[in-house]
Amino acid sequence: MSHTLLMRLVAPMQSWGVQSDFTHRDTGLEPSKSGVIGLLCAALGKPRDEAHPDNRDKPTLAQLANLRMGVRVDREGFLKRDYHTALDVRKASGTKITDTKDTEVSERFYLADAAFLVGLEGDDLDLLRKLNDALQHPHWFLFLGRKAFVPGEPVWLENGVRENQTLEDALTTFRPRLRPVRRFDDPRMRLVIEVKAGARGEITRRDQPLSFVKGQRQFDVRYLTTDFCDEPKET
Repeated sequence: MSHTLLMRLVAPMQSWGVQSDFTHRDTGLEPSKSGVIGLLCAALGKPRDEAHPDNRDKPTLAQLANLRMGVRVDREGFLKRDYHTALDVRKASGTKITDTKDTEVSERFYLADAAFLVGLEGDDLDLLRKLNDALQHPHWFLFLGRKAFVPGEPVWLENGVRENQTLEDALTTFRPRLRPVRRFDDPRMRLVIEVKAGARGEITRRDQPLSFVKGQRQFDVRYLTTDFCDEPKET
């Protein structure tokens, strides 16, 4: 039987890039799986290297990545761009700076005023409960894509573990909506759902984490489908 862990990702600014380089930092329109799994690793206090001694009592990256992910977009974010310059000073002699690298110019995109309900589905109820507890008492600071983008509300949700409930059911029945509808919004909520292994969705994303080790980061392709749902009503 499938169970689902729900998480709330709400903040003034979020960024979920999947193909960034130094000079161009992109963001998707909803959270990436690599970003969400990274957030869970921070909550658990899980080092990047699976062979690290501190990982002996923690779920493996493969266990976390095998959870099926879905996102309900309770409020679409505004796509914004920051313009950055950076100067790498190599050496200083007295008060005179010498041997400097050329100024680097970069564009960094982010989402403003977005609200997402994220679900992770799996068969291991104990694992989902452990992750839920870690979100309530995170080991390290949590951030939404970049270290400067801290959550505006707790990521942890009371009753966030939905026993015997599929990913689709958990996302479409959870209430209340995380943010009210704005005057210009579509009242429906967009759904981005990862399809089960072996299926093919209409969207592909290379954000399935295989390794977070610095210098050896690896990602595989995920397949997704998109849909819309109405805001759940009180019964």
